[in-house]
Amino acid sequence: MAERYILHPTDPQPRRVEQIADALKDGAIMLYPTDTVYAIGCNLHVKSAVERVRQLKRMANDKPLTFLCSSLSNISEYALVTDTAYRVMKTLIPGTYTFLLPATKLVPKLVMNPKRKTVGVRVPDRPICQALLASLGNPIISTSAHLPDEEGELPTLGLEKQKLFDALEPLVDLIVDDQRDAGIRVSTIIDMTTEELVVTRKGLGWEAVADLPLATEVEA
Repeated sequence: MAERYILHPTDPQPRRVEQIADALKDGAIMLYPTDTVYAIGCNLHVKSAVERVRQLKRMANDKPLTFLCSSLSNISEYALVTDTAYRVMKTLIPGTYTFLLPATKLVPKLVMNPKRKTVGVRVPDRPICQALLASLGNPIISTSAHLPDEEGELPTLGLEKQKLFDALEPLVDLIVDDQRDAGIRVSTIIDMTTEELVVTRKGLGWEAVADLPLATEVEA
């Protein structure tokens, strides 16, 4: 069964954060709160953990995984950021946005889209996420906590938090609980692989992107 860590939502206890980060370094996968929904995550640079997350979500290897970065400068280590993308991202982060960008060589192949060589990156506006990133020292995988079943999707996304924990406790190593309600709205996804900004998923905060001059196309 998963080990549960209760963290203060705005001032997470450093010792507990360090314990979680140490477990991630050793290959643990976790259920944890982001500024959108609860996510399943692991250390970006532990291949065995990334493989477990893919198996848990039944994700094909050609489907990229999103990961959290601590800052815009941290994103630039893992993604190629144009001047246009930089200006836009600077106004939106930290926040509820996933940016699709060309990957650098630091991104593990198991994480990126193998054909397009792109990645999805976020800078979360959540103290617990930022504390974990700082303690771990590198990005954290972040894929929404809903799981496929034989008939489609196991409806864990949007569940009352305790039911979400009960559903996923047998499948993860750690559960991080910030004693707040689980979110029900996902991030807005912005494709920034060209000079145009394309919103490919309307999630939290998408209206702010639609008002930007370069957002020439908005898809559902």
